[in-house]
Amino acid sequence: MEKQYDLIIIGSGPAGLTAAIYAQRAMLDTLVIEKEMMSGGQVVNTYEVDNYPGLKGINGFDMAVKFRSHAEELGAVFSEDEVTGVEREEGGYVVRCASHSYRTRTVLLASGASHRKLGVPGEERLAGKGVSYCATCDGAFFRGKTAAVIGGGDVAVEDAIFLARMCRKVYVIHRREELRAAKSLQERLFAQPNVEMVWNTVAESVNGDEKVESLTLRNKVTGEVSTLETDGVFIAVGITPSSEIFRGLAKQDEQGYIQAGEDCRTSAPGVFAAGDVRTKQLRQIVTAAADGANAVASVERYLLEG
Repeated sequence: MEKQYDLIIIGSGPAGLTAAIYAQRAMLDTLVIEKEMMSGGQVVNTYEVDNYPGLKGINGFDMAVKFRSHAEELGAVFSEDEVTGVEREEGGYVVRCASHSYRTRTVLLASGASHRKLGVPGEERLAGKGVSYCATCDGAFFRGKTAAVIGGGDVAVEDAIFLARMCRKVYVIHRREELRAAKSLQERLFAQPNVEMVWNTVAESVNGDEKVESLTLRNKVTGEVSTLETDGVFIAVGITPSSEIFRGLAKQDEQGYIQAGEDCRTSAPGVFAAGDVRTKQLRQIVTAAADGANAVASVERYLLEG
């Protein structure tokens, strides 16, 4: 623990990798800690990215590789380890991991977020046996079969469009009577002949013995309970910030997002937050990348002030 870095970046999704690029260009002594074998965060599981400037239609995996390669070519240093906590010390912080501990003057929290669960009977038991949170990862297993997507945002609609290309039938189950997804995505969804909308409806349980066989549904308006036969259930009901281990380090909102503005400064001096883990209006790859750049600019300013 003798060495002290200028900056430690926790997480290597678009925010963390962009920050690594900017930190290298700023000649900051930086370490990126990533618990997964592959950098990129949720981007890795995105079938097609259609809204990142200049890279229209790129595969998410390929985009993640490009981001990581760019950082490595500039000399960014990575450590595959899992952070267990961050503690304040005189002159900076100690980042404790499963294998090692590291000292640093500043910390960037770019740990991202994870898929939110429904919390209904059968969901956990049948996870990986027909219950999935990633259509692009598991969709191929349901080629020619029936699938149900639960959710109404961009991710749910993108998943349904993707599944419609290979599944015999796709049901989209949404608790309201209109979708929250971008209008352009909605138009593409409604144009799919094998997609059926199930409005004002919630899932009560996921059913099956060895694999998913059906869903028990309840109409929120009429109260009617019904059974929908399906081979797969793809759950896209939002994300939960990966911020639990940072509780007490910097202020969080009620949902657990770390409170930080566009400058990415948190309530703790020398601690910054970027990407999906911070409070923000829009969580997209482009805004995560912007956070990474802003965060390093704030880190530079903080180090000069210190």
